[in-house]
Amino acid sequence: MLRTYRRTYTRRVTSPLRAVPASIPRPEYVGKEAPTPFTGREVKDADTIERMRVAGRLAAQARDLVGAHVAPGVTTDELDRIGHEFLCDHGAYPSTLGYRGFPKSLCASVNEVVCHGIPGERVVEDGDIVNIDVTAYLHGVHGDTNATFLAGAVDEESRLLVERTREALERGIRAVKPGRRINVIGRVIESYAARFGYGVVREFTGHGIGTSFHSGLVVPHYDDPDHDTLIEVGMTFTIEPMLNLGTHEWDLADDGWTVTTRDRRRSAQFEHTLLVTPAGAEVLTLP
Repeated sequence: MLRTYRRTYTRRVTSPLRAVPASIPRPEYVGKEAPTPFTGREVKDADTIERMRVAGRLAAQARDLVGAHVAPGVTTDELDRIGHEFLCDHGAYPSTLGYRGFPKSLCASVNEVVCHGIPGERVVEDGDIVNIDVTAYLHGVHGDTNATFLAGAVDEESRLLVERTREALERGIRAVKPGRRINVIGRVIESYAARFGYGVVREFTGHGIGTSFHSGLVVPHYDDPDHDTLIEVGMTFTIEPMLNLGTHEWDLADDGWTVTTRDRRRSAQFEHTLLVTPAGAEVLTLP
């Protein structure tokens, strides 16, 4: 459960909602205040898994395309346009657009923004780090992924944060084995992050995914004994650690979405959608 937060500032949205061709199927939550609660199984059938491979691959391609445009001088709204048009051109719906009222087709989180940054007028500057979080809804399933990109000449402390956050994700993925409990993932990530004194964000987690954008499965990035779901072959979920240079604590902006580190130090994040296999985990969000 999210704890009480204090409000800080408002991030202005500078462009209207982007149009999606009528021929592209929408997730069921579009136009609603909230999605229908998930009632299916976390273990997916072969057909759903194959569709998720396709959606995940497309999401990864969108992530990398947008990331290639992260450079000093670009606005985060322009990055949103690039991702939106790519997904629509390939017959996919941008899952974030209209999800619980989110107004954009991806999240662009710069520097001190932990997650859920709303693209807008913010101009990327030399030395910034920018997380791009993209989800594709295609053939009735979602593929969710994100990565943090460097803009220009980034200082060594920030570069190492990004590099180590990527490694934290990889270690979390390697921890996935059938028969283990889901909290082994957070135990591995938190232990690695502690070597460097990084804060590990707790309230925003990985999640089950498939025909639902977010199912009821919670994947913490810290050692949480209360989340001990058994990992089973055929389960699909995300791992998406958020590591901060300073405190793990955060604030929420008046826009209701933008999460920033409380001490305003930088944060990095990486995410993949995974399938549990007999041998471990298959990454579904590779290009």
